[in-house]
This record gives sequence, C-alpha cells and structure tokens, in this order.
Amino acid sequence: MSTGIERIAAAFAVARADGRAALMPYLMGGFPDMATSRAIGEAYADGGADLVELGVPFSDPLADGPVIQAAGSAALAAGSSVAAVLDVGQALSERLPVVLMCYANLVLARGVDVFVGELAAHGISGLIVPDLPLEESPAVLAACDAAGVALVPLVAPTTPDDRLGTIGAQARGFLYTVSVVGTTGERAGNSDHFTEILTRVKAHTDVPVALGFGISTPDQAAAAAGAGADGVIVGTRLVRAAAESDDPAQATRSIVDGLAAGLRS
Repeated sequence: MSTGIERIAAAFAVARADGRAALMPYLMGGFPDMATSRAIGEAYADGGADLVELGVPFSDPLADGPVIQAAGSAALAAGSSVAAVLDVGQALSERLPVVLMCYANLVLARGVDVFVGELAAHGISGLIVPDLPLEESPAVLAACDAAGVALVPLVAPTTPDDRLGTIGAQARGFLYTVSVVGTTGERAGNSDHFTEILTRVKAHTDVPVALGFGISTPDQAAAAAGAGADGVIVGTRLVRAAAESDDPAQATRSIVDGLAAGLRS
C-alpha cells in the first residue's frame, strides 16, 4: 500500500508525463455543509484535478483572505468538525491524493502523534500547517515521516535564500510557494513575477514546486505552469463559486474543467 508521500509523488509524475503542471484545487471542509463539500471534492476529481487541498475551518485563519474566512466561519456555524472533515478526506482519498490544510492549534490540541496518526488512518496524503514555523516543525515532521504523510512547507517571495534552502531541503511531497505577499484571494495581473519566484525556489529543493495564492483563471494557471510551476493551487475562485451558486458542485466542476484545459494547453 502506497504511503501518502508516494501518492503525491505519483500524482506529480503523471502530470509531468502528460507535459503539464498538476492541478490542486482547494476545498473548505464542511462548506456549505459536509455532504456538499464532499460533492464538490468529487466534482474536482471529475473535472481533472490531480490532488485536492482540503481545508479545516478554524476561528483565526491568519493566511486566508475574506472569501475563505467567510466559508470557514459558515462551516463552523453549520457544525463542521475536524473528525467530519477527515471523513470527507477519507472518501476523496479513494480517488486522488488529499493534502489537509489546518492551523497549528488543531494539531497541538490533539497531540502531534495522535493527529498525524488520524491523518494516516483516513488515507490523507499530506499536511500543510501555515502557522508552523521552521524552528517549531521537527516534531511534526518526524511524526509525518513515520506515518508516511508529507509535511508540506510554505515559502514566500520574502523568504531569504538561506532559509529557503533549509526549508527546501526538508520539504516533503511538494513545496508550496506563495506567489504574493498577503493572504489568499483573487488577483488580476499578478503573473509577471511568477518566473522570478519559481526559478529561485526550484533552485533550493528537489521536490515539485506548486504555486498558489492569487491564481484563479485558466490563463493565470497556464502562466504559472509556463513559468515553471510543477503544480498550480486554486482556492478563492472555487470557494466563491460554491458560495454564490445554487449547485456548488456543478459550478466548481465547470471552473476546474476550465483550469484543467488551460494547463493542458
């Protein structure tokens, strides 16, 4: 049985063999409700996603912009829980690798080993913790390595080269590269600097590099891939569509179809 790290590597390898970047849409677990969030994740898989980033709603989401913050608040109000989100992840993991995104309090409250063990038991392939600094990551990294779960770190345009080298050397699965300074959200005309940030990051790691934050259209996704991204992460555009539509699964499927087509082109 493949580990999560191996599943993520295989997903990027398949995309690379197809001559394209891997597509990783973001899903807020429990938004607008648990059943619909799973249906949205299934729609991502149907639309051509290679992996899915599954967010756990949290009361103080420091890396998230207003659209994803609002979705998290709505999910919490509707009764979403870590356990329920993990169940969604387990269902989706039967179709594609699932990378859980959550904040450090949720990991530490349960205990690192217990939390990571739950991820592995639910078939979750990777873990992203945006507020876990490099200096405080060894215990989480060790637990993830022992369980075969990829601890995926983040780097930003402001990350200095020496720190980037240290982070890149211990990255598992892929290296999440934030394309802009700030929180998540849709942005226009932000692709001019993609090549610069991607070239710098890829020089400091041996794992695939995925670009996120501010990517929302097929053209932007294609620009990220053309600039050297091994993977493209899209979140706010999809969460906004889920919030605005009477049929969130169909609305997000349409967007993922377009993003996948953009990467294929």
